[in-house]
Amino acid sequence: MSAAVPTVGLAGPTAPTATPSPAVATGIMPVTGPSFADVLTQGAAGIKAPQFSRHALERINRRGIQLSGSTLQRLAGGMARAAGKGSRDAVVFVDNTAFVVSVPNNTVITAVGSEHMREQVFTNIDSAVIA
Repeated sequence: MSAAVPTVGLAGPTAPTATPSPAVATGIMPVTGPSFADVLTQGAAGIKAPQFSRHALERINRRGIQLSGSTLQRLAGGMARAAGKGSRDAVVFVDNTAFVVSVPNNTVITAVGSEHMREQVFTNIDSAVIA
């Protein structure tokens, strides 16, 4: 014979009560996705603008390399083409400047102008792009 265990006074599992967030309470939902500035930098072709490492910015300033909007657009296009081919580290040539880039990170690692390119050796790259 088994004795029944009384269930009187024992509470079962309860769902936690949630207070609606201010966004839900007011009916205004937060905006998600890229910022307006990010959308503008992607341009009409949907290509994301490259980032520059501190080292690259130092080299660009020290070597007097000019970066026009056209140059940046061609650099971004070259990086996108390298990414499309599965490249990881590439040198992208835009006019008389060589940019060594990390393709997955969308980052320029260093830049070398034509007057400093003589005797340069680019190592640890898997592709070269002429943009």
